[in-house]
Amino acid sequence: MKSLQNAIVVFAVALLFAAQATPARTTTKKIRQGKTQEATLRGRLSRTVEPGGWLIVDGGKKYLLLNANRFQTESWFREAAEVEAVGTMKPDVITTYQEGTPFEVRTMRAVGGRGAATDNPTTNTAGITRVLVTGDSIVQAQPDTAVVTVAVVTQSATALVAQRENATQTEAVIRAVRTAAGAGAEIETSGYNLQPQYNYQQNQQPRITGYQASNSVTATLSDLTRVGPVIDAAASAGANSISNLSFILRRDRPARDQALTEATREAIAKAQVMAQALGGRVIRIVEVQEAGAGRPPIIQREASDSIRARAAATDTPIETGTLDIRAQVQLIAEIETRQ
Repeated sequence: MKSLQNAIVVFAVALLFAAQATPARTTTKKIRQGKTQEATLRGRLSRTVEPGGWLIVDGGKKYLLLNANRFQTESWFREAAEVEAVGTMKPDVITTYQEGTPFEVRTMRAVGGRGAATDNPTTNTAGITRVLVTGDSIVQAQPDTAVVTVAVVTQSATALVAQRENATQTEAVIRAVRTAAGAGAEIETSGYNLQPQYNYQQNQQPRITGYQASNSVTATLSDLTRVGPVIDAAASAGANSISNLSFILRRDRPARDQALTEATREAIAKAQVMAQALGGRVIRIVEVQEAGAGRPPIIQREASDSIRARAAATDTPIETGTLDIRAQVQLIAEIETRQ
């Protein structure tokens, strides 16, 4: 009987220890899950739809490299290269297209194939390096389009009279501008405003003294020789505000192509100079990207009071000037240097 009691006591103590041990293992697991998401990835490099972005594709899963530019000058960094990367998962980072899990790389190396890291110094890629260069170009071009904005401003003691006078005067201006601009011009109303005019005095409520109506008309011309006559005709017909004159380049493709070509040539020439300085040669262009390109700037001018004053009496002289078309190219070149 005494032996049976001792066995029961031992069994109860064992159950107590087992019950206390189980929560400890669960707590340990939760602590591990709460740590920073360090990871080691092994997969192939692939391009992504993100601007200038790269992925590591590992077993069908995609990981977006947040700092791929740190490694792009490495000789092994190329499409389909097999790499091993150590870093941190950044699931909270928001990217443009959210393609792949964001991953910040701490170290990365090639594994297998050309460029792989190895303990044998005779099999590494010493003598092959990459350089990142930029080429810039500015091409000057003549504008092919002018945009002229004129306006009729009328004032009266009542809103109705100001509006009616403005309508009559604006109609005459539109007819005159349309005739002076020619058949190919685009004429449109670009703004209309009718508002009260106030008299402000200290410690008193503002008092309405009259009303002002303003009607703006914009003419877009492909014949730049007609810009001066349009301004003169508008002023003669009653336009009393010639506020803006802009020159633009609508057909900019030839100039943009020329600027891009020159920028690319400059970048290649820089890479060749760097290769010669290193005692080697450029063996291939790994990557080319257009950067910093944009539409040509718009030359804007405001009509001065002197132009408005003499527009009805003499021809208004207009000088179109030139536009600067800019292009910038970045490329990565692979250089082979002498050992």
